[in-house]
Amino acid sequence: MTVSTQTFDENARGVYLITVTPFAENGALDLESTDRMVDFYLEQGVDGLTVLGIMGEAPKLTAQESAQYVERVLARVNGHVPVVVGASAAGFASMGELTKRVMDMGAAGVMVAPAHHVRTDDQIRSYFAMVNETLGPDVPWVLQDHPNSTGVQMSPAVVMQVIAQSPRCVMLKHEDSPGLGKLSAIRAAQAQQTLRQISILTGNGGGLFLPEELERGADGAMTGFAFPEMMVQVCQAFAAGDKDRAFDLFDAYLPFARYEQQAGIGLAVRKYVLAKRGAIASATVRKPGPALSAKDIAEIEYLLARQQQRLNQLA
Repeated sequence: MTVSTQTFDENARGVYLITVTPFAENGALDLESTDRMVDFYLEQGVDGLTVLGIMGEAPKLTAQESAQYVERVLARVNGHVPVVVGASAAGFASMGELTKRVMDMGAAGVMVAPAHHVRTDDQIRSYFAMVNETLGPDVPWVLQDHPNSTGVQMSPAVVMQVIAQSPRCVMLKHEDSPGLGKLSAIRAAQAQQTLRQISILTGNGGGLFLPEELERGADGAMTGFAFPEMMVQVCQAFAAGDKDRAFDLFDAYLPFARYEQQAGIGLAVRKYVLAKRGAIASATVRKPGPALSAKDIAEIEYLLARQQQRLNQLA
């Protein structure tokens, strides 16, 4: 099955929402909830979707489940927005196989992070030379820079060298933290025309630094959050030149965004709220995964009530 996609290239902007993966209470992949979830994200105005990311529990899926999930998302999206698929893998054979499969299904492109074992600048450049060879000349791809998960530190100079040697790298998913200086350095090189233009979407913790990243030149966000409309509205306000409005909206959601980014239980928090909002049927995190305590839930409900009060004041 091939589903037509929107254009995905160096001009991509807005919010590419990192999806969760819905599971039933018994831990089985929930494809009916996948339809509900896609509809929910599209209703919030996202510009694209990214699936099989770290917060999407991709390592917990079998190869067959991954294919089923991507196929279901693409069918439900039906070409309305681009869908990017995480294709990072331990080996290049797996990466190439997954990429071919999802591109044949109608994905707009794939996302690749450096493997955990690469450390030196030469190793990083060599690794992505092999990525280019594996993906081929026709697949647009996203360079994921997330040292907190990969353990691979890429300096601004190395990021720019990888981009320069990779004609089909159309986007940087920038989620180094702290990373505002790196973002400024890359944009400065582009302004000086020493680096070609590519899209830069940021992924730091559900948008925890989104306003500052937009000020530094980011084109939008590629991350997950239980309230994707926050990121959409903040990006729209910045694009319209209303910085104060963007910060006011961001500030209204910040306490809950901070809570959702707790190590260990953050995904469970996000899924709890998405289930509460009707986006998915169950808040189940597939094992091994955390479960929320009664105290966790009470804190979430308190934060959500206060968040609604702030939003009412902004309306």
